Parts: sequence; C-alpha cells; structure tokens
Amino acid sequence: MNKDRLMQIIVSPVISEKSTLAADQDKQFVFRVLKNSSKLEISRAVELMFEVKVDQVRVLNVKGKAKRFGSMMGSRSDWKKAYIKLKPGHDIDFGAGA
Repeated sequence: MNKDRLMQIIVSPVISEKSTLAADQDKQFVFRVLKNSSKLEISRAVELMFEVKVDQVRVLNVKGKAKRFGSMMGSRSDWKKAYIKLKPGHDIDFGAGA
C-alpha cells in the first residue's frame, strides 16, 4: 500500500449525535471511507493521518435513500462507513488547529 492510496481512503469524519457519543464513551471514531477500501487499509490510513494506534475496525455499507426529484424517482449514492476504535492512551481531536 502506497501513501497516496492511504491518504485518499478517508473521505470525511461523520459528525452526528451517535458518533459523538461513541467518541466520548468508547474512543470510537466514525469516518466515511472509499467503497473499495479494506479494513487493513482503513486502519493504516487512520494511523498515518492522525498518528494514533488503531485497536479495531468495523465497517458497514450504507445504502442510499430513495428520493423523489420532481416527478422522477432517484436514489442517493451508496457509501461505506468505518467505526475505528483506538488503543488506550490515544485520541483524535478534530477541533485542534485552524
């Protein structure tokens, strides 16, 4: 795995009430990732980008919702979500910087 591929794996963090609660209680962080990425790639990408140690990775495929666009029916794109659990003593702070 090259660094260019690893830097593209993580699309964005998922910020929701559920993901914030998981981060506070269990040191689990939720990311939107590429659909063709594996658990090993996701783990290495998080370790590379945030300089932390990953304990566990769980992934799930989110199906896009069926939506109406005027008189036409369509659907949103499917996407992949990853729950990342960090080893004790490690943390990711999204508020740092800026």
